[in-house]
Amino acid sequence: MANKIKSLPTPKDKGPLTVKLLGQYVKAKRTQSNLRLEDAALLCNVAKDTLTKIENARGGVRFESILHVCQMLGVELRVVPWEYKLERKA
Repeated sequence: MANKIKSLPTPKDKGPLTVKLLGQYVKAKRTQSNLRLEDAALLCNVAKDTLTKIENARGGVRFESILHVCQMLGVELRVVPWEYKLERKA
């Protein structure tokens, strides 16, 4: 019998995105989607080791792979134009 997947809460941290925080978001989304590591890696068409590295904030993963995993799992990343940030402060 397969182990039940423990759903992790969505991280509450705000502020600049770090590798560690992104890994926490990816892992939370995967577990909330009730996906085992192996199944999520298959869904994202990446090696299990690649997904593990992303979730645990280890190096050696291509940025393209990180973006692909986020897209496939529904983790939305946004870039805020610096002009917009400057306008809002004024």
